Amino acid sequence: MELFDLIVIGGGPAGYNAAGRAGHSGLKTLVIEKRALGGVCLNEGCVPSKSLLYSAKVLDYANHASNYGVTVTGASLDQKKVVARKDKVVKTLVSGIGMQMKQAGVKVVAAEAQILKKDAEGFHVTADGQEYVGKNLLIATGSAPVVPPIPGLREGLEAGHVMTNREVLDLQEIPEKLVVIGGGVIGLEMASYYNSVGSKVTVIEMLDHIAGPTDREISNILMKNYEKKGITFKLGYKVTAVEKNAVICEDANGKSESVPADKILCSIGRRAVTQGFGLENLNVLLDRGAIKTDEQMRTNIAGLYAAGDVNGVSMLAHTAYREGEVAINTILGKKDHMRYHAIPSVIYTNPEVGAVGETEESAKAKGMDVEVVKLPLMYSGRYVAENEDSRDGICKVLVDRKYRRVVGIHMIGSYASEIIYGGAMMIETELKVEDLQEIVFPHPTVCEVIREALFEVK
Repeated sequence: MELFDLIVIGGGPAGYNAAGRAGHSGLKTLVIEKRALGGVCLNEGCVPSKSLLYSAKVLDYANHASNYGVTVTGASLDQKKVVARKDKVVKTLVSGIGMQMKQAGVKVVAAEAQILKKDAEGFHVTADGQEYVGKNLLIATGSAPVVPPIPGLREGLEAGHVMTNREVLDLQEIPEKLVVIGGGVIGLEMASYYNSVGSKVTVIEMLDHIAGPTDREISNILMKNYEKKGITFKLGYKVTAVEKNAVICEDANGKSESVPADKILCSIGRRAVTQGFGLENLNVLLDRGAIKTDEQMRTNIAGLYAAGDVNGVSMLAHTAYREGEVAINTILGKKDHMRYHAIPSVIYTNPEVGAVGETEESAKAKGMDVEVVKLPLMYSGRYVAENEDSRDGICKVLVDRKYRRVVGIHMIGSYASEIIYGGAMMIETELKVEDLQEIVFPHPTVCEVIREALFEVK
C-alpha cells in the first residue's frame, strides 16, 4: 500500500493538468486513467475534431482558390489519410502529456480505479490489483454522451449505423447521407466537416435555433452560412425513432417525417460520469447527476475534490484546466476560487464563432442594463482582404452602463477562436471602457474591430 498526498482519478484536462501542477508544487501525486491520458478532449473530442476540421478548411480553400487569383485543379480529400493524420496528432500529444507527468514526478497507472473507503489514513483506491491511499482525492472522470431512450437508437449504436462523437471521428468512408441529431457545438462541427467533404447533411434540433446558448443573432448568421453550403436544418423537430437507414422525426404539430440516412450521429449532450468507480462508497452529494462542488472545487467530503465535466458546471476543456488548478491551490493552502462569468466558448467551423460573457438574451433575463455595440467585421482591412466568399461576420460588445465595463463579446468570422481570449481578459479584469480604449491593437488585424466597437460605446 503506497501513500500519496493526492490521488487523481481521470487523466483528462482537469486530471492531468491538476496532477502536473501538484507534482511541480511538491505533492506526491498519482493519476489513475483507465483509457489514455488526455481524456475525451484529446482522444475523441476537441483535438481530433479540430484535426478533421482543418483538413476540411484546406479543401475549402482549394475549391475556392480562384476567388483569390489562384488556380487549383483536381482538389480532393482522402478520408483514410485524414483519419490517419488525426491519429498521428493525437498520439503525439498523448505522448507529450506522458512526458509532462514524468517531468512533474507524477506516477501514472493505466487501469480502472475503484474507491474503497475513506478512513483516518485517507482515501483508499485500488487499481490494477494494487491499493493506494491518498490524503486528498480529485475526481476528474469527465463525461459521456447522452443516449436518450429513443426507439432504435441504442440498437443502432450496437449495429454501427448510429455514432457518438467517438465513432464519427474514425469513419473511413464519407457517408452519402449523414443525419445529425442535435444542433449543439459537437453536432455542428461534425455537420460542417462532413458537409465540406461531400456528405448530404441534415441536422435535427428540438429547439428553434442552433448552437444552444450562443447569442441568437450570431447563431442565425452561422446557420445561414451552413445553409449556403448545403446543410439542411429541421428546427423544432423531435426524433421519435431511429431505423437502419432513416431517422423518424416530427414537427411541432406532430407531423411525422422520415429523413434518409446512411450514418446517424447522436449528439444530444453529455452527462457526468459518476458511476462505475466506487464513488457511492463516499456518500458524495450529487446535483442532477453531477458532483456538487463549491468555488474551491470542494465536495461535501473533506479532502475530496471534483473538477471538469464531472461537476456538470461548464463542460469545456479549458474550464476543466482552471478548475483543476483551483483544486490544487486549495489543497496547497493558497487563496483561490473558480469564476465562471468569463469562460470563452468557440465553434471551430468555417466561419468560426467566439463568445464570452453575457449575451443579449442572458443580460435581459438577468435584468442587466447593457449597451450593445455591433460592428461588421468589414471594418477590418485584414478581414476584407482574406474573405471573398462570406463577409457577414460581426462583432458584438456588451457594456454595463452603470459600471462602464465589458460584460460580453461575441464574434462570428475568421480568427474568432484566437481573438476571444482578449474578451475574457476584459471581463475578468473589469477594466472600464475608457481604460480599454487606451490599449493599442495591432493593425491590420481582425481583432481591432473590438477596439473600434469600444469607441462606439456612448
